[in-house]
Parts: sequence; C-alpha cells; structure tokens
Amino acid sequence: MRRLASDRSGNTLALIAAGLLPLLAMAGSGVDMSRAYLAESRLQQACDSGVLAARKALGTEIATLTDIPTDAGTRGQEFFNSNFQDGNYGTQNRTFNMVLENDYSVSGTATVDVPTSVMTVFGFTKIPVKVECQARISFSDVDVMMVLDVTGSMKHTNSGDTLSKIDSLKATVRNFYDQMEGAKSAGTRIRYGFVPYASNVNVGHLLKDEWVVNSWAYQSRAISGTTTVEAGTKTRENWAYKSGSRSAWIEESTYAATMNPGSGDTNPFSCDQSLPKSTYKWHSEKNGIPSTSVTMDPPGVRTTQPMQSTENGVSYRVRLQGSNCIVERREYNDYVQTFDEVTVVPTLANLYNYLPVAMDVSNWRAEALGCMEERKSTVLTDFSSVDLSANLDLDINTVPVASDQDTQWRPRYPDMIYVRSKEADDKGSFSPAPVYDTKKEFIQTGNWWFSGCPAPAQKLKAMTSGELDSYLDSLTPHGATYHDGGMIWGGRLLSQYGLFAAENSSKPGRTTSRHLIFLTDGQTEPYDLAYGSYGIDPIDERRWTQTSSLTLAQTVEERFLFACNEVKKLGATVWVVAFGTAANDKMKTCAGSGRYFEAANASQLNDAFSTIAKSTGDLRIAR
Repeated sequence: MRRLASDRSGNTLALIAAGLLPLLAMAGSGVDMSRAYLAESRLQQACDSGVLAARKALGTEIATLTDIPTDAGTRGQEFFNSNFQDGNYGTQNRTFNMVLENDYSVSGTATVDVPTSVMTVFGFTKIPVKVECQARISFSDVDVMMVLDVTGSMKHTNSGDTLSKIDSLKATVRNFYDQMEGAKSAGTRIRYGFVPYASNVNVGHLLKDEWVVNSWAYQSRAISGTTTVEAGTKTRENWAYKSGSRSAWIEESTYAATMNPGSGDTNPFSCDQSLPKSTYKWHSEKNGIPSTSVTMDPPGVRTTQPMQSTENGVSYRVRLQGSNCIVERREYNDYVQTFDEVTVVPTLANLYNYLPVAMDVSNWRAEALGCMEERKSTVLTDFSSVDLSANLDLDINTVPVASDQDTQWRPRYPDMIYVRSKEADDKGSFSPAPVYDTKKEFIQTGNWWFSGCPAPAQKLKAMTSGELDSYLDSLTPHGATYHDGGMIWGGRLLSQYGLFAAENSSKPGRTTSRHLIFLTDGQTEPYDLAYGSYGIDPIDERRWTQTSSLTLAQTVEERFLFACNEVKKLGATVWVVAFGTAANDKMKTCAGSGRYFEAANASQLNDAFSTIAKSTGDLRIAR
C-alpha cells in the first residue's frame, strides 16, 4: 500500500482525463465562434447592401416621407437576400428590418442564429448574431446651372398633358428644388443658376461696365439726301370709334401646317388651306369739308379730308403658330369709325445709305434690354482645333480687358437694325456690302418675334422657395431656337475659372459638384433675318456666310457641341433633356451615355429631373 501510494506511473492518464473537458470546450468554442464570426461578417455585408439599395431607390424624393415606401423596402430586401440567403452557414431565424431616420438615412438591423456543433455538449445550442447598418446620401456642395429653352414653341402643350410645356417645366423645376433641398445635409451649399435662351441671352445686368464696349457699329441706315415723289403720298390718320361693334379675333379652327422641304433657314412651314368664305364689307364716304395747308416737312400741299367708314360681316385670317395653322374670325356689326384721309402733293422721300453705323452705347444700361452681341468670332467649318484667341465667343473663361474691344461684349440695339437688301415683300437678297442712295425701305427685323430678348439670366445663388417661384414666373416663351448661345452662357455662369471665379470657387476644405442641365423642346431653328448674338448672320458674317460649307443650323449645332465640351473641361457634368422632341446626335454626344433624356410628357420630364437629382449626391455607408 505504501508502494502504491507513492507510485506515479498512471498520473498522466488521469490528468488527460481530467483536462479533456476543458480542452473540448476551448476547441469547440473556437470552431463554433469561427463559424459565428464568418456568418456575422457576411451578414454585415448583406445588411450594408440592403440599406444602400433601399437608400438609392429613395434617391432625393423623401422630403415628405416618414416611412420607407414599399418599392424601396422591397429593393433593399432583395439585395439583402441575394447576399445572405436563408440557411447560409447552417444559420437559422434570419431577420432584416429597415427604418427611415429623421435625417433621411436608412438604418437596418439584421439578426441570425448560428447553431453550435461542439458547444451543444455544454448546453449552448446556438450563438445569436446581430449587426447594424446605415446608409445615407451625402452631398458635397452643389452648383446647378439650368439652361432652359424659352422659345415660342414652349407655349404649346404636349400630347396627353394638361399644362403647356413652359408651365410643365416650371412645375418640374420646383419639384427638383424640393428634392435637392429635402435631401441636403446640414452645412451643405446648394446653388441654382438659370440661363433662359432663345436667339439671344439676357446677361447685361450681370456684366461689369468694363466688360462692354462704349461704341459699336450696327447694321443700320443713314439719310443721304431726298428725292421728289411727284405722285405724293396718301395716308389715313386719326381713327376714332363712333358706333357699332367689332369682336376680337376668335379661334375658328386649327390644322397642321405644311412642311416645305428645301426652305433653307427660313420658316419651313406654311398654311395652304383656303379660308372660309368671307362676308366682310367695308364702305367709306366723305364726312365733312376738306382743309388744305402748306407743309415744310415734308414740303408740299397737305389736304385733309374727313371720312367715315362702316364695316359689316365676318372676315377670316390664318396665322402660323409653330407647326400649326390657327384660323380666326372677326365679326362686324355696323362698326363705324371716323378718320382723316391725308394727301401731300408733291412730297420728298428720303434717300438712305444702308451700312454699319457707329453708335455711342456708353449708356447701354438705361437704353438696352440686357441682351448682348457676342465678342470676337470667326467663321469656322473645322471644329476639331479651334483658336480660342480668335473665337472668344467660344471661350467661357477669358475675362474682358477694358482696352481690348475684341474681348468685350456689345449691347443689343434692335431699333437700329435694317436688313439690306431685303424689302418687306421679301424682294432682294442679303448684301454684306453697303447700299448707297436708295429710297427703298429695307426691313427692320430687330424687333421681330425671332429676334426676341428672353428673361434675364441668374448667377448661381442659394434660393428660397419663394425666390425660385418669383424667378420662374418671369419666364415667358418667345423667339427662335439657337442652342449655342445658351450653352456658352451656361458655361460662363457655371465656371470656377472665368468671369465669376471668386464667387464660383469651392469653399475652403470642401469640394463642389457642378452640373449643367440643358433643356430644349426643339431642334435648332435659326432665321437668317434674325438679329441675334452675332448680329444679322448673312450680313455681319461673324460665324457664318451664305457660301459656307455648313448651313446656319449646322454652324449653330457645331458651336453648341464645342461649348458643351468646354463646359465639361470644368469638371462639370452636362445633362441634356429633350422635352417633346428627340435628342439629336449633337445633344447625345454633348451629354454622353446615360446623361441625356427624351421626355414626351410632363411625367417623363419629372422622372428625368428626378434621376438627375439623385445623381448629384454620394451614396455611402454611415455605420
């Protein structure tokens, strides 16, 4: 017994037996915990993907939401499921829930049970795993420049819509603003700028005095002398209502205008259908004793005969509105007016020199409406290598020099403009050379509809909802479609290097995401008679000549595309939206794949702007 008590030959086996259970617990916990950690890692990835997908589906359209919409929730659940399927790693009781936080981030919680394989011996049958995740859209500072087509066709209504295109656009811009403002985080700067464009752009109020010339020569006319008109002149003056009634012009019917192929740069549409038979009759008679006097300006004998006219019946007219013909009627019921029939015999007619006329424009702020003629440019047919020093109209960054007129803009004076050698009945041809000593009256198109000056542009600025409404209310449709001027000025007002570099630079320590949204409802539609940013194109010949290998429309489109590429060199993203029309090849090239939209109606327009709004933010995992 004494020997047995002191014998140690079996101790190792006893020690092993005693330590077997602790060793099993240590190894088993390691195996089971490894499986749990693997499941947790994968579950975290699935949770992250789920909330990212849900937050992306929400985009910026959440300013009024309190819960995650069903479609966004479904999207998030699909991504979670695809990344962590039920039963992965032998797990059980998988759950995933998401909530919309007050800051519009999406938070998620995912749980799963990992069954144990070894630790069940010790009474631990499962390891519960729980992970949390959150996704939010964060904005860098954002500058959005909207270049908006406000030409005459914007007053039309797209098929299926109840609002005109201009009103649909205004509503969409308001929705875009609400999305952007509703999703921005504290301290984020979002600024909005606007460039309404037609045949010109109204930017005068944004320019410094030294950026505009003090004198400029306009295609105009000057009196060179007089000539006698033996037949004299006869006019009707001093019309006054006496009795009866005359209605306003009342719309009778509409029909599609006829397209005239090969019409060049003039209006390709015409109204060819006959008007309804008119019953209108006009009768005039003397209404008093004539008076005679001698006049000096113009010299001659002036005879004034009081007259009275009576009108009855219905008259018709047709007017072209875009691509539609509007037939209207006016009804007369014993409509009586008095007037004077004035004859001057003999009289003198002025002789004119039609040529560039120099004018002092130093008071342009008070005299002009704000639209400008472009600075130095040349006629280009190859846009692959453009010398910007000779084509400053395409340079969106160079700041004018007061001593260099080539770098400055020229104020628009429409009353000065006469189109030589075109007469009112369209007789004659365009003449870049002056025409001297003629009594012909060449047409004055500076104030015609296609020469209009749109609402003033706006620099980038943070805006309240009320300020946005006030600005949008100022937009009215008028004028013809010249895409190049809109893109050029959109770039100038967005650039962080050019005219407004100090205002457009990023704040210290922050980045700025720059976006230009270009919206149009039509293809390029230049008119050779129009007075626009380059004067009268076939006379001034600053960007196009009648002998050019490119048409005027092609020239405008090439300059548009070149300016677009200059905007993209700023690091800006260009978006193109064709509203009620197709995006042409130049527009598609300008924007690039995924950044141009064709919206047939207001709903699709809103979808396009919503997609753009979503793309201005950075989607990221918050936790």
